Amino acid sequence: MASEEQRILEEVDKKNRAEIERLKGVHVIKTLKQYARGYWKHAILAWVLCVVEVGCEIAIPFLAQFIINYINMMEGTVTFTDPMSTNLALTSSIMATLAIVSATCGIVAGFAAAKASAGFGKNLRQAMFYKIQTFSFANIDKFSTASLVTRLTTDVTNVQFAVQMILRLVVRAPLMIIFAFSMAVSISWQLSLVFVAVVPLLAFVLFFIAIKVHPTFVKVFNAYDDLNASVEENLNGIRVVKSFGREAFETEKFGHVSYFIYKNFVHAEKILAFNDPSMHLAVYSCMIVIAFFGARMIVSTGNAQTGFTEGNLTSLISYIMQIMMSLMMISMGFVMIIISRNSAERISEVLIEEPSLKNKENPIMEVPNGQVDFEDVGFRYNAKSEKEVLENINVHIHSGSVVGIIGGTGSSKSSFVNLIARLYDVSRGAVKVGGNDVRDYDLHALRDSVAVVLQKNVLFSGTVRSNLLWGNKDATDEEIKHAAKLACADEFIEKMPKGYDSPIEQGGTNVSGGQRQRLCIARALLKSPKILILDDSTSAVDTHTDALIRASFKTEIPNVTKFIVSQRVLSIKDADLILVFDKGQIVGMGKNDELIKTCPIYKELHETQLGGGDFDE
Repeated sequence: MASEEQRILEEVDKKNRAEIERLKGVHVIKTLKQYARGYWKHAILAWVLCVVEVGCEIAIPFLAQFIINYINMMEGTVTFTDPMSTNLALTSSIMATLAIVSATCGIVAGFAAAKASAGFGKNLRQAMFYKIQTFSFANIDKFSTASLVTRLTTDVTNVQFAVQMILRLVVRAPLMIIFAFSMAVSISWQLSLVFVAVVPLLAFVLFFIAIKVHPTFVKVFNAYDDLNASVEENLNGIRVVKSFGREAFETEKFGHVSYFIYKNFVHAEKILAFNDPSMHLAVYSCMIVIAFFGARMIVSTGNAQTGFTEGNLTSLISYIMQIMMSLMMISMGFVMIIISRNSAERISEVLIEEPSLKNKENPIMEVPNGQVDFEDVGFRYNAKSEKEVLENINVHIHSGSVVGIIGGTGSSKSSFVNLIARLYDVSRGAVKVGGNDVRDYDLHALRDSVAVVLQKNVLFSGTVRSNLLWGNKDATDEEIKHAAKLACADEFIEKMPKGYDSPIEQGGTNVSGGQRQRLCIARALLKSPKILILDDSTSAVDTHTDALIRASFKTEIPNVTKFIVSQRVLSIKDADLILVFDKGQIVGMGKNDELIKTCPIYKELHETQLGGGDFDE
């Protein structure tokens, strides 16, 4: 009884999984088809031309049987004026015309299908890229950078090729099978019955391939993510790899992922290898059976007027070839769909992903000032995490204040400042800027008023000027130079060969770490923010330059609220308010002299770094 109950439960579970997969496929098609907009006319043109092409190809074997019959009925010498010769010439001319029309329609239909599929791929890439721009850090963390790159490239290419093949097959192959089979039945319904036996066998083979191959391609495309991640990590850290002599290790790591992809592709191709032999076996079996029984029918009943003739057999074999070739095309398309199915699902996942950070209705469009309040804030990156990254954070910061933030590695300093620009949302409590909850602001308006300079902030390929204009695309030369001066970047920019028009390589690899940080600070200042956050962004700058930057901030932008996250006490000791973090909590709050007396962690840092003194360099 228990085994029977178990069997029933397994059957129900199997049906449920099948229904989930079916609904998943329907949802993917519904999601992706809207991105064919602008190219439907090319798809429809391809289909119309395919109909004409099929009609011409169906008519040619039908006319061929009359030519063969005409030739068989000719006796002796035939003149050009003979009616039989005239019919032969006319029929041949019609066939030639049909062949030319069919070829022309096929070529133009191919061009139209290529344009429609390429346009579909372009729309998909654009839609995915635009969607990614709306993602929060949490969304990007969910997919990973490498996975998003794979989906934008390899997956879109797979789907594009599949669509191009489908556009040709969706009309051509079914119509060819229907019309060719109808013509075959009209010639000899007995011989046409061979298809009734062959088609179910082919359908079984295709179904078997689909069931076995799809899970393998799921593994393969997930492995592509790991492969891209390995390449990205290696190239970003190539200087570290070479300095530690770890080329062999990185090569071996890459080789493991590459071999996994190879092994799974071989496994999938072994199963797919059944497709072509099965189709060819079906084609030649049909031809042999029809040729054998057709020849017997010709011998027994062959007569140009009443029986089964050589012309009938020739046409029937042509229709067999058309039917079987169409079935082969369907099987090839089916294989491409199997390969691209997982790619389509992965693309759909990105397109239907909802950004975790959204504007509320009628958001506030302007930040009044740089006041910042944390009210009983708790934060965790993952909602399922038991422990909060930030716990019970309560702090009030006046507009224009200089706030120093210090603490050990992993003490959640960056998490704290990330909440101000709403790069993440709090798990509980509220973060307020200018007296309003950050969730009430328009995201663009908020981030336009909060400039964040990260320790690992990057520069983009272009020039010094083009990178600084990220802060304000309408900035004048005077504003650019002023921002560079505040960030102490003017001194090295003016020494570069072309000054502000000097080239910057991707990631800013042709400038030093300190120069890169100062350029990023200048870029942030061009936003004219109400709040400026420097998240350990002067770590690569010498202490003297760091002091100059802080001094320029104090005199030039006194009304901007400044958050300085640093590992160096020297960088934050003169702040109006210093926050000391430890294990996600503020364990000390006050000015430098006060914290030396009340906060053991800060006192230890101060004594370790400054030896108990109070000096600047």
